[in-house]
Amino acid sequence: MTTSSNIATTALLHTPLHALHQELGARMVPFAGYAMPVQYPAGLMKEHLHVREKAGLFDVSHMGQLRLSGPDAAAALESLLPVDVIGLDLHKQRYGLLLNDDGGILDDLMFVNRGDDLFLIVNGACKAADIAWIQARIGQICTVTPMPEQALLALQGPSAVQALEALVPGVNKLVFMTGGAFAWQGQSLYITRSGYTGEDGFEVSLPATAAQAFARALLAQDGVMPIGLGARNSLRLEAGLCLYGNDIDTSSTPAQASLNWAIPKVRRLGGERAGGFPGADKVLAEIDQPSTLPRKRVSLLGQERVPVREHTELHNAQGERVGEVTSGLLSPCLDKPIAMAYVPLEYAAAGTVLYAMVRGKKIPMEVTSGSFVPARYYRG
Repeated sequence: MTTSSNIATTALLHTPLHALHQELGARMVPFAGYAMPVQYPAGLMKEHLHVREKAGLFDVSHMGQLRLSGPDAAAALESLLPVDVIGLDLHKQRYGLLLNDDGGILDDLMFVNRGDDLFLIVNGACKAADIAWIQARIGQICTVTPMPEQALLALQGPSAVQALEALVPGVNKLVFMTGGAFAWQGQSLYITRSGYTGEDGFEVSLPATAAQAFARALLAQDGVMPIGLGARNSLRLEAGLCLYGNDIDTSSTPAQASLNWAIPKVRRLGGERAGGFPGADKVLAEIDQPSTLPRKRVSLLGQERVPVREHTELHNAQGERVGEVTSGLLSPCLDKPIAMAYVPLEYAAAGTVLYAMVRGKKIPMEVTSGSFVPARYYRG
């Protein structure tokens, strides 16, 4: 594994900000086929807390960006996702789940109605497979256009709006899960007020050729510092947000993953546009009969200050193995171990105590509901 910025990463792809990461002293690691910054000299803890207190800039250009166009694009995408695409208003954004024919989660994604097209952002490690799946399923109904020429930056934290407004006037009028077209020094930007940290913030899609100059301009703003993948992971886990490949994958369905909230009533049993997406029979049956679920994703808060990592076994009070941690770390804000895991329904109720087995020691962890740190999205 490449773990230093002075070790060649020629086998890996580079984002448009690669040279800037090196200049800033980032420690680079392989991620989703790219050389990505895991942390900068300040370190993960300081980066994490800085985002909670001020604003952090993330390079997420490894993510996949694509657009669907044509008069039937909304109906076509709705045939792949258990969400309301047809009813999505102009410049409104939604979270969606791309499912396979067994109801397993191929990826989670964000999409926005830009009027002339639907703009999608998918996970970096899944983007080639996602694009192929979408093209194969609906490529005859609408035009599917990958956007490799675009970079993607995320600015997150309570000071993000002031920093971005200084460069792009008008972004302060956006509210959570809305977007708009803007310009900066003659470059076209599409900005959404969204992110994956639990904080107020923005994601900016812009031409790769303009990414480095724009990133430098943001970093020059008061209170903005660069943030790596390490803090991005700890921030999203504190916010109770899933990481694809860890907490959700093709072995998990929406109900098992505790993501029923992402499927609106219009697509559920009894809705006017119920079903019609891959795996609908299984997905809707599990939502309608939750007692039949073989397992469920839960959040866990540790009672002792011992980090609990992914793949750690979970035992019940009798010492029987009942689950496994999918994501886990020591929360920088709470100074306690936090984790996500899948457990049988009988252990999924809030308040249930389970034991993480760390080097032979039983670490008590309590099942909780919701996020570990309250979200601070700006809703107007």
